[in-house]
Amino acid sequence: MFIYLNLLLLLFTFIYQSGTPPVGTSTVPVSGKHGDNVTLPCQLEATKISDISLNNVSENIPVCQTEECSGRVLKRGNCDIVFKDLCFSDAGTYFLHVFYKNDQKKLKRRLWAYQLHIHDEISVKTGEERKLDVLSNANQVVHLTRNRRSWREVWSRVGGAQSDQMTDADGTLTIKEFTANDAGTYRVLDSEGEILITLTLTESDSKGESHDTDDDKPDNTRRRAVSFWIIIVGLTIVLALMICLVIYRKCH
Repeated sequence: MFIYLNLLLLLFTFIYQSGTPPVGTSTVPVSGKHGDNVTLPCQLEATKISDISLNNVSENIPVCQTEECSGRVLKRGNCDIVFKDLCFSDAGTYFLHVFYKNDQKKLKRRLWAYQLHIHDEISVKTGEERKLDVLSNANQVVHLTRNRRSWREVWSRVGGAQSDQMTDADGTLTIKEFTANDAGTYRVLDSEGEILITLTLTESDSKGESHDTDDDKPDNTRRRAVSFWIIIVGLTIVLALMICLVIYRKCH
C-alpha cells in the first residue's frame, strides 16, 4: 500500500513540477531583506498531510520537516515554508505542492505559487571594489539614480556588462571602483520582467560614513524659504485680526 502511495506522489510531482503553474493559479508576492528570514504562507486546514514538495523552475528544494533540523529551508506549522538567512540567489518563483487526505481519505493536492523578492541597502566606500552575487537567476539589471528619470540597463544575460566600470563572472556583478555615479537603486529582473532583487547602493567616505551626492541632497534653501513665508503670512494674519479687534472695541 505504501509503495503505491509513494508512486502516486511521485507521479503527481512529476506532472505538476513543470515550472509553470496551472491556469487559474495566482502567484503570491513575498518580500524579504537579504540576511533575514521570510515565510511562504500556506493556508490549509487539513491535518492529514501526506507530503509536501517545494521547487523552483529548475530544481527541487529540500525542505526540513522539523524546526530542529539544520537546513536553511524548513516547514513551520501546518505547511508554511520558512527561508532562513536569505541569499540573493533565493529570489525567484517557487511552487509548493501539498498532498493530503480529505474526509473520504482520498489523496488530494493543493498548489501555491510564490514570487520571492529580496531587497537590501548597502553602503559602499568611494574607490572600493564591490561584488554583487545577484546574477544567478537574472536576465537583466537596470539602474536608477535620483538625478535620472528612467532606468538604464547596466547588464543583460545576452550582452553582459554595459560599461567598462563593471564585470560579470560566476553569477557575480562587480563594480571595479565605486563612484557617486554608481550609487542609486538597482533592479534585477528575470526573463518575464519580474523584479527579483531591489538593491540600494549609497556612497560612503573613507571612514564608512554615508553621505549624499549634490544631486541627492534635499533643497534646504527652498524649504527654508517656504517656512519663512509661512511664518510671515501667519504673523500678518494675526496682526490684522488684532487691529480689527482694537478698532471694533473703540467703535463700540
